[in-house]
Amino acid sequence: MGTTMNRPAPRKSMFDWFGEKIEPGESRNVHLVVGESYSSMTVDIQIHVRRAQEDGPVVFVTGALHGDEINGCGAIRQLIQDDTFQVQRGALVLIPVLNLPAFERHSRYLPDRRDLNRSFPGSVDGSLASRMAFTIFNEIVKRCDYGIDLHTASVRRTNYPTVRGDLTNSEVRRLAEAFGVEIIMNNKGPKNSFRREACNAGCPTIIMEGGEVWKVEPGIVETEVRGIKNVLRELNMLDGEIESPAYQIVIEKSKWIRSERGGFLDFHIKPGDIVKKGQPIITNTTLLGESQDTLYAL
Repeated sequence: MGTTMNRPAPRKSMFDWFGEKIEPGESRNVHLVVGESYSSMTVDIQIHVRRAQEDGPVVFVTGALHGDEINGCGAIRQLIQDDTFQVQRGALVLIPVLNLPAFERHSRYLPDRRDLNRSFPGSVDGSLASRMAFTIFNEIVKRCDYGIDLHTASVRRTNYPTVRGDLTNSEVRRLAEAFGVEIIMNNKGPKNSFRREACNAGCPTIIMEGGEVWKVEPGIVETEVRGIKNVLRELNMLDGEIESPAYQIVIEKSKWIRSERGGFLDFHIKPGDIVKKGQPIITNTTLLGESQDTLYAL
């Protein structure tokens, strides 16, 4: 049986966002100061808050927690720019770029090489990463009931759209299944990661991994926008039917498969293809095109 973690304390008010009053039915851009750069310049993140007239859950959607993973920025910006998109109940907190210093450097990491996504819940007197994490956690996560964090693969890789979450938490499972991609990976996430610590604090959160770094890929953006709307429909924040995939599988364990020899990899399939046992996946060839070995589906 799944479990749902209880929120340890009531969430912070949705009316007051750092001095900005946001009434029911209003949408407003606000910003949150999260730190200071080495040159003593203020570091703030830009936030779009969209409130419905009726009460309901509060959901955050974040992009670029790793600054080079920007497909999520494209999806969130598309929602912000769509004047016809309005939640019917609750509130949506849209943050295209969560990690501004890394985003400006086109980097996964902060200037001190720390990973913000390994720094939560943070501390008020720690490193730049720890202080940023502390402010984000206390001022955003603790205002919200649910979260969606958008990622891509890291450098020189691509990810087929996949949702990851701790499915032992029944509310996380609910979000993961509703998002509507074919593949769900069941894991808690690394220690001190954003989604793991958000869940520990009583804010069920999933991540979606899709595409490559340094790109806004239309197909991935479309999948993310559809998935966000699906989750909002599941939470009764948005009217309409959930768009479900043709199939959905849960992966409990994954592993890297690495080549035993150097060479060129010739792929016989593409991401998302359904394969049968014994089907060739990849052939490793020499520089002159001679076959060395082939990987087959098990």
